Amino acid sequence: QVQLVESGGGLVQPGASLRLSCVASGRIISFGTMGWYRQAPGKQRELVAVITGGGITNYADSVKGRFAISRDRAFKSVSLEMNSLKPEDTAVYYCYARGGAEYWGQGTQVTVSS
Repeated sequence: QVQLVESGGGLVQPGASLRLSCVASGRIISFGTMGWYRQAPGKQRELVAVITGGGITNYADSVKGRFAISRDRAFKSVSLEMNSLKPEDTAVYYCYARGGAEYWGQGTQVTVSS
């Protein structure tokens, strides 16, 4: 069974930075794509950033130029560097991985508020 465990969320002021990390454990063969989604209160879950096995990245327009996704060489962990955070970035952030099946982490809260 595969588990994704996120860390790094918290409460920060506008303009600050945070780094989210996600580590996979269990019976992992390989993931084709890993990434991050987020869900704000009253809104649908949305894509933040994903990275493929070939290193191709895709970002939501709202985070381009501020967020950066990266992965380890074994492709068992993925990180999200978030800079210039805004109040509208407040959400629960979920780690995502696809390798045959789709897997989700339990989520980590990011709150941006003064």
